[in-house]
Amino acid sequence: MSQQLGKVEKPLASKFRAGRKLFFVPLIFTPLQPEPVLSELVKRYWDQVQAQLKNLEEKLPQVKKVYHELTPTGGKKGLKAIKALGTGSHRIVKGVLDKGAKLRPIEDGDLLAEFMDWSRCLAVGLQSQAAIAKVYQSYIEVQKRRNDQIAKKIDKTLRSDEAGMLLMREGHQVQFPSDIQVFYVAPPSLDEIRRWFRARQTEPQA
Repeated sequence: MSQQLGKVEKPLASKFRAGRKLFFVPLIFTPLQPEPVLSELVKRYWDQVQAQLKNLEEKLPQVKKVYHELTPTGGKKGLKAIKALGTGSHRIVKGVLDKGAKLRPIEDGDLLAEFMDWSRCLAVGLQSQAAIAKVYQSYIEVQKRRNDQIAKKIDKTLRSDEAGMLLMREGHQVQFPSDIQVFYVAPPSLDEIRRWFRARQTEPQA
């Protein structure tokens, strides 16, 4: 079970200091041209994420490994790919890498491509129920294989007593190894962003 920690008190820090740790940071995906209000909320979100990570690293081991969803490469090439995603996570990742952390790929290129293709098929709006069922089943199967691959790569690269940072969408269903303590980074602005999207979904369409 993940620990929702934006602030780690000293007694709690000593309790969690031993063993492998993973700071989970939710990714926020926005339209290509987000409304000004949403842009401000997202900027505030990443500012708060940066502050909470700094607080965590003052109490717990410094992040040594960085993992990012939708990035099948590591190093400079991976950082460039993260910037191209436009999620706002680039400066967070770069800041951690500048302090000595390493960006490790968690995606398999072929699995990621298949996952994205089935996702696009579902988004098209198919009319046949039989086709929808087949596409959805294929999507679920590749999603499970992708999640298993992500968990294995984290398990293989995160060493004993190291801290890592994972940037990924919420609801991912990845089952992390039992010896990894997962800390959920949840700034106050995350709820604000959720409320903003819910409000847009309930608004009547023009």
